[in-house]
Amino acid sequence: MSFSAAPVFAGFAFGLSLIVAIGAQNAFVLRQGIARAHVLPVVAVCALSDLVLIAAGVAGAGALLDAAPGLVTVAYWGGAAFLLAYALLSVRRAIRPAALVADAEGHAPHIWAAVVTALALTWLNPHVYLDTFVLLGSIASSYDTARLWFGAGAAAASIVWFVGLGYGARILRPVFAKPGAWRVLDGSIAAVMTALAVSLATQALAG
Repeated sequence: MSFSAAPVFAGFAFGLSLIVAIGAQNAFVLRQGIARAHVLPVVAVCALSDLVLIAAGVAGAGALLDAAPGLVTVAYWGGAAFLLAYALLSVRRAIRPAALVADAEGHAPHIWAAVVTALALTWLNPHVYLDTFVLLGSIASSYDTARLWFGAGAAAASIVWFVGLGYGARILRPVFAKPGAWRVLDGSIAAVMTALAVSLATQALAG
């Protein structure tokens, strides 16, 4: 399998679009980063968990669609529908932005408490399975033999995000405490989601 840059960049953009939304996991990583408490294990747990989930989603969806080629069109339309739903939610958040405020008081002081909390916020979140197994896996399948590069891009986005969030927390705190910053971010997410949805719908119509 030869290297292809386009699927990597697409996977990176899509993975980043999914992961940067305001949520309990990001808030926890941000708190740990602000407090400078067990940042490395927390970032490692979140990133490695994402890598496992992304790999399972890409491999599982790919194998299923190889066994049943007729599901490809269904996957395209399903992926487009999910993407449009995410885009609409992002637009809603952009219209009514929230502020992600995390202070040093909310961090886990002990390493095992930090690790267990990070695991729980990742694996007990039902949305993570929708994102990785259904949404990301379906979109990755549209890249056929290059879907592994798409998954690699999404995995890279996860690593970059968690490392940046954990270790750049003190820099990011004043930025993301402002609703306007989230308005710009969510607006960008909506644009990416919509563009990918249109791409999938176009492939479904062409197929």
